[in-house]
Amino acid sequence: MTTTTQESISESTDSRLSKAHLLQHFKTVRSFSLYLCEPLEVEDFVIQASEFASPTKWHLAHTSWFFETFVLEKFDEDFESLHPQYAYFFNSYYLQTGVPFTRAKRGVLSRPTVKEVFEYRQYVNEQLEEFIESATEKTWKEAAKVIEIGIHHEQQHQELILTDLKYMLGQNPLLPKYREGDHKSLPEAEPINWVPFEEQITEIGNAGGEFTYDNEHPRHRTLVQDFELADRLITNGEYLEFMNDGGYSRSELWLDEGWSAVKNNEWKAPLYWFQREGKWMQFTLTGAREVDPNEPVTHISYYEADAFARWKGVRLPTEQEWEHACGDLPVKGNFVEDGNFHPTAPENSPEKLKQMYGDVWEWTMSAYAPYPNYKPLPGALGEYNGKFMANQYVLRGGSCATSQTHIRKTYRNFFHADARWQFSGIRLAK
Repeated sequence: MTTTTQESISESTDSRLSKAHLLQHFKTVRSFSLYLCEPLEVEDFVIQASEFASPTKWHLAHTSWFFETFVLEKFDEDFESLHPQYAYFFNSYYLQTGVPFTRAKRGVLSRPTVKEVFEYRQYVNEQLEEFIESATEKTWKEAAKVIEIGIHHEQQHQELILTDLKYMLGQNPLLPKYREGDHKSLPEAEPINWVPFEEQITEIGNAGGEFTYDNEHPRHRTLVQDFELADRLITNGEYLEFMNDGGYSRSELWLDEGWSAVKNNEWKAPLYWFQREGKWMQFTLTGAREVDPNEPVTHISYYEADAFARWKGVRLPTEQEWEHACGDLPVKGNFVEDGNFHPTAPENSPEKLKQMYGDVWEWTMSAYAPYPNYKPLPGALGEYNGKFMANQYVLRGGSCATSQTHIRKTYRNFFHADARWQFSGIRLAK
């Protein structure tokens, strides 16, 4: 890395971690969480429809607990907790900070109330804003990076608020809408074009100069073979062809565990799809409607993505191929700020690759594992990513529920192979 590049990264980091910037970023992100909650009734905040989907009330409190535990209690000598037992209720999995309340039972807690959770958020907001304004230069140097992690941590939970709410509302026979929204029929999808990439040694991982998680480091060299990447995402119409060709009944297309998941869970279509009067319908956050064949297919597990790729005679990309192919593409796409809350067709673009960001998280065939010489953050924050590096797969690119200010080329999301409640979809490689 050249001296000029190092200086540029240092200047970018100083600006990003300034008091003025982080204070404004904190206020903006915390307000956006409240915006996402505007359509909800009190009853919507408390239901836990599955062990993997937490109540909205819990997300709002947990993100506040994060700032309280990792910033205020550590760096502010005068800080007093509004309710010390909240640390037990709203810890998630940080065992170095204490034993958390059982995840599967978050929905049984009627107390603290929704009102009390909002009061807790406001208290933490006031305390943190006061801390930012009054922190000494020495204290700020340590605290700023942790505050930045907390802001991006909240953006992750904003995405979970939407996906968990959708799962909760999708269990209701009334299929209630989260928000009103218009749906326009999309133009017919263009045939897939395959974009070729030649074999080469390329650099993967983040070089710094922007916010990152520890699992994006260190930047390192890796060999990618010759490959081709589909220029767009797979659509509902293409996935329907797979279904109509017996995709869910042909064991030869499936990994062994995937075939077991199909049988045990009686999968016959993507999550939220159902049939009515001979037509395939889907539940969306703006209500139930007929499946649009030209939308990107979503709520697909890794097993389904892999089976579809086998049916097409190709495969899923590796995360190294995805990141290499992404190159210097601008971070543009259909994100949560656009208010669609659902994937849509790609916009006209001069770029060869479309929809690399937004719309749906793209499954890769790469297991979630540490990069060479990876080191987790010290202390309890080291539990954020590193301890989950087993039995999960990497997804790239963000979705329609992801914030545009949160995603980047090197971002590594990860889920178990049977997960379907996230906005996850398919891009093919060969």
